[in-house]
Amino acid sequence: MSAPEMERAQPHASNDSSPPKKKAGGARPLILRLHFYAGILIGPFILIAALSGGLYAVAPTIEKFVYSDYLQTDSTGQLASLNDQIRSAQQYRPDLTVSAVRPSPAAGETTRVLFTDPSLGESERLAVFVDPVLAQPVGELTVYGSSGSLPVRTWISQLHRNLHLGEPGRLYSELAASWMWVVALGGVYLWFRRYRTSRNARLLTLDRTSAGRNRTLNWHGVVGIWIAVALVFLSATGLTWSTYAGENVSNMRTALSWTTPSVVKTLGGAPAQPSGGHDGHDMAPIATGTLTDTNVGRVDAVLGIARYRGITGPVEVSIPADAHTAFTVAQTRQPWVMSNNTIAIDGAPQKVTDELWFADWPIAAKLSAWGIQLHMGLLFGLANQIALAALAVALASIVIRGYIMWWRRRPIRGSEWAVGRAPTRGGIRKLAPISVVALIACTALIGWFVPLLGLSLIAFLLIDLSVAALRRRATT
Repeated sequence: MSAPEMERAQPHASNDSSPPKKKAGGARPLILRLHFYAGILIGPFILIAALSGGLYAVAPTIEKFVYSDYLQTDSTGQLASLNDQIRSAQQYRPDLTVSAVRPSPAAGETTRVLFTDPSLGESERLAVFVDPVLAQPVGELTVYGSSGSLPVRTWISQLHRNLHLGEPGRLYSELAASWMWVVALGGVYLWFRRYRTSRNARLLTLDRTSAGRNRTLNWHGVVGIWIAVALVFLSATGLTWSTYAGENVSNMRTALSWTTPSVVKTLGGAPAQPSGGHDGHDMAPIATGTLTDTNVGRVDAVLGIARYRGITGPVEVSIPADAHTAFTVAQTRQPWVMSNNTIAIDGAPQKVTDELWFADWPIAAKLSAWGIQLHMGLLFGLANQIALAALAVALASIVIRGYIMWWRRRPIRGSEWAVGRAPTRGGIRKLAPISVVALIACTALIGWFVPLLGLSLIAFLLIDLSVAALRRRATT
């Protein structure tokens, strides 16, 4: 064979002394490392949110048993007028101003007469529970929010929301909600990729033949796959209540006209100016008190009009304290009721001034209302509560099994304080350049919209770089 022929027969690579080009790898190393750090550092917050959220999910049922003496009555017969029931509650608490009433929704259930109490906190009112047949008060409790939650449910709600630490405590729940969807989607990707690349891997069923760390991983992955969609939903709806991301969500909904509409309560005409040589300051309280008392006598007629116009089921009737505010009759949130309608009525001429029907809401507002009720365990009653409680247990088991896997990865020899190492670094370097640019852009956008996610991600990077630097120093 001639020299030229021998040269042509040799592989081309043998004539190229430069190192081979590194092919861009997949996203798995990067997602695996992010999933690991998020699980280790955010896991405790997610675990607390899961346990307190599961307890809150069943709180509506708990309060029915705890407060049965307030909510139920054995009296039978014809119901007293709402006017008489409200006046009975006013005699029970003459020091407060009545603001609304929730008539007895069914036989054997009490009426709630709601009072404004300056000594209570934000969104809190005092409720006097009245026997609707005898028109006699049976007790009083503080209620919270539009759902009318009673003290036990309110306590559990604040535990889930801020650990009873006030506004600073809300950062824990926002941090958990900010990361839960990231952890869930990252876990889905890793588990599905394992299913595609491993010969005997299962996607949706448990491998009961596995043992040790593999068995723990199997449980962790399969349960995570089954609840991933629910976790993303809880994360998204939870962020709407958060401090920083919640504000961005509200701004976005306003910009896109997705806000929840409200009925117009203000009546036409400007407020009357004081006359007769008085400055009006000492006359206002008397006029307001008299008008409130007059409006109490109009409640039965107002409710009758609302019923005639199609406002059915349990309702709350607001009682205005001034002449320029209408009565409102609003359907309260009830299990298996997918719409909540509201009507505004001028009590003096008994005239409907505005109506707001759920069918006319923007679709985004409807989805938001349904999502919030589903998150709270109110949309589908007991079935909703049981599902959320089961989801909380499943999520808690995933977090715990994640820590078990981390513990089982620790070195067998060495310090007794040794723990499992993080997955290999360098995941970003294995991505294609265009992928890196897209990743940075998406991360920056999401980090701006969900600030605690962005700030904690920066903290992860700093921790990762610090650990790498310490290890390099230890080996030199």
